[in-house]
Amino acid sequence: MNRPSFTEALATRPWLLADGATGTNYFQMGLESGDAPEMWNFEHPERVRELHREFIAAGADIVLTNSFGGNRHRLKLHNAQDRVRELNMAAAKNARREADSAGRPVYVGGSMGPTGEIFEPVGTLSHDEGVAAFAEQAAALKEGGVDVLWIETMSSEEELRAAVEGASKAGLPIVTTMSFDTNGRTMMGITPKAFGALTASLATQPVAIGANCGVGASELVATVLGITEARPDAAVVAKGNCGIPQYVDGHIHYTGTPDLMADYARIALDAGARIIGGCCGTSPEHLVAMRQSLEGYSRGDRPSVALIEQRLGPVSELAKGIDTAAAGAARRERRRAN
Repeated sequence: MNRPSFTEALATRPWLLADGATGTNYFQMGLESGDAPEMWNFEHPERVRELHREFIAAGADIVLTNSFGGNRHRLKLHNAQDRVRELNMAAAKNARREADSAGRPVYVGGSMGPTGEIFEPVGTLSHDEGVAAFAEQAAALKEGGVDVLWIETMSSEEELRAAVEGASKAGLPIVTTMSFDTNGRTMMGITPKAFGALTASLATQPVAIGANCGVGASELVATVLGITEARPDAAVVAKGNCGIPQYVDGHIHYTGTPDLMADYARIALDAGARIIGGCCGTSPEHLVAMRQSLEGYSRGDRPSVALIEQRLGPVSELAKGIDTAAAGAARRERRRAN
């Protein structure tokens, strides 16, 4: 099948639908808490391919490899730090096999998550060590056949810079997203607008930037508003969690219904997102509803924060333009000055 490249599809399609959750769906398929999902690429490749197949059948244009924790620092937790190449290649080949069987263009994103280490100067991991780890993973994902490298769930500027620099050595297009889950910021304090400015300063420019995970669909869309305001030129990714997690009967359940995620998909498009998908809790059933809601829909007016809250749920004070952290810092500064 002669298909356009990922960057060509991104440039010519009004939107692309990315897949849903990996971990939460694997738990439904038998993954045990504490186990590394990445090991399923060897131990249960049929289950890995089954989830890819279900997301493709639901309408996904992009599937992400089961390699989120596939760098040597994360794999060290499972004594598998020397299996980076074989693990990432297996993850890429599992996804590639299902994408190539789809009968339509489906793109494979090589998922690259954080190292789990804190970078210098706050922590001990050096920039060069981070670059080397991400370069090692990116090279294996490329060898396995991915179309694009998908750096996701980042929280610090230092790690984001190392990840993009390392991934760029593979010579593939790069998508990068951060997770804004702490009062509208990443865990390390970066705001959506600051993320937009940060990505504009990278030596290698990602083909798309955005947000994933976080605290629910409403905050994710509010984050997209901040990113698109800072970077109106960028293709933006919205990959939000399926509602809010709740602990029920010994398991984590997400509150988002297919109807909520269908609404989220349209509002994310209106907010300026070009790649829309789901993160934690998003099942193939949710993705079907998202696909159906986007088919035949043309982008509408840019949503207000009030509309996002009304349709999808509450958002942070930062999303409403109230920067409580900055205000607190200013108050402390005034007290010191007095």
